[in-house]
Amino acid sequence: MKILIGKYEGTIYPEGDGYTGAVSLGFGPDGRRKRLKRKGKNKTDVRDKLSKAVKDLESGVESPANYTVRNAVEDWLSKGLKGRDPATVTTVRLLAEKHVIPLIGAGKLNDLRADHVDEWLDGLTGKLSTRSLQGVHSILKRAIRQAQARDKVLRNVAELVTTPKGRVGRPSKALTLEQATAVLANAKSSSMNAYVVLSLMTGVRTEEARALRWEHVVAWVDEDGWRPVIQAGFDHERFAVYVWRSVRAHGDTKTRKSRRTLELPNEATQALRHHHKREAAQRLRAGEAWQDHGLVFCSQTGTPLDAANVRRAFRAITKKAGLGQNWTPRELRHSFVSIMSDNGVPIETIADLVGHSSTAVTEEVYRHQLKPVITKGAETMNSIFSPSKSA
Repeated sequence: MKILIGKYEGTIYPEGDGYTGAVSLGFGPDGRRKRLKRKGKNKTDVRDKLSKAVKDLESGVESPANYTVRNAVEDWLSKGLKGRDPATVTTVRLLAEKHVIPLIGAGKLNDLRADHVDEWLDGLTGKLSTRSLQGVHSILKRAIRQAQARDKVLRNVAELVTTPKGRVGRPSKALTLEQATAVLANAKSSSMNAYVVLSLMTGVRTEEARALRWEHVVAWVDEDGWRPVIQAGFDHERFAVYVWRSVRAHGDTKTRKSRRTLELPNEATQALRHHHKREAAQRLRAGEAWQDHGLVFCSQTGTPLDAANVRRAFRAITKKAGLGQNWTPRELRHSFVSIMSDNGVPIETIADLVGHSSTAVTEEVYRHQLKPVITKGAETMNSIFSPSKSA
């Protein structure tokens, strides 16, 4: 049976248990005939498939007939994550392999419709948080976007769908002053003591604390200004930290405005002084196994701390303090904000301290290479946790 699809001539003929259709596309540069084939259960099915294939061909799309959503996602995982932080790559792969590929990956990419994406996401709303739903939706959108760039699909139907809200996650908590005092007391015997004190008393993000280097812990030397403690030592009156790095890709802070310099409260200084001595002894014990990354908080061999290990160590402290283990290190930052607010510190100052203000003053501060030191946090914490007040 001869057919005409657009400007192309072809035939449909019985083959096996169904029919095969072939359209002649002319001759290639090598002189060989180019033919487009599709199979189906009946002639109408074959004609429809050939019509669609010709339409895709004329639009520049050259997707193989069996190219699936799974193929698109796997192609993106192999090519679209270059240069990303290893932890991010691991998280994305886990989401893709658990919630994308097995649930929506079997269908052909060219057959995917917005309704299919809606149904897939709706089926996950009771299992994933809103943030995780945004993550899996983003994986599909980016995978199809890459397929578009390679002429494997005409449009990105995942872009047409709005991410639904997921299940309600555990809300972040903040320590009260009494709970914070208990945590500080029970952290003293832990190797994480300085980490906990610094996080609670300055409000730094956990990713910023884990990336902090000794060269960014500075002392005020009258003649020279702020100098790294690895040069100036701890025999001074004032100390600060340059919060200029994080464990994110390329070592950048969350935003450009997150780069800030914070003066340290007395208790944080004492904790870091003791931690520096402990780390020196740890380095001697490790010997040749020590890897010097210059990190303030590191493993027993000097390597960067794993976030999961930090969580376990912190939960051991909260359990010892009688608060249970349902706490995370990031809630030290929430606690900092809460304690500051409870003690009358203006929201503008708190925003400066935690590094996410959008005021004109903050924008002016972060345009300069050398940041002014924000002292209000240290002054307030010295007042709140002073020995005389505790007594």
